[in-house]
Amino acid sequence: QVQVVESGGGLVQAGGSLRVSCAASGSGFRLNGMAWYHQPPGQERELVAAWATSGGANYADSVKGRFTISRDSAENTVLLQMNNLKPEDTGVYYCNAVLTRQGDIRGYWGQGTQVIVSS
Repeated sequence: QVQVVESGGGLVQAGGSLRVSCAASGSGFRLNGMAWYHQPPGQERELVAAWATSGGANYADSVKGRFTISRDSAENTVLLQMNNLKPEDTGVYYCNAVLTRQGDIRGYWGQGTQVIVSS
């Protein structure tokens, strides 16, 4: 069994910062990468940042220069540091962990963490 768990969301004023984390746990897998998705209220889920073990990170234009995705020292954990938050960053942030398990590569979703940015 594999579990992907996000944490660290909350309420913050515009211009503030939050850090959310995503941890994959279980057995028999290898982490290939993780990606964070943002789902604003009533809208589709959209990719905001992605990180791969092979190196490099990619960001949506809307968060470039404000968000940073990085690997944490804790095993199989990736952080998303969000600075200069804007009201439009409000929504649920989901993590998708791309894992190799039993020869297959697939993404595993977490349950999401809520971020609310007040103006």
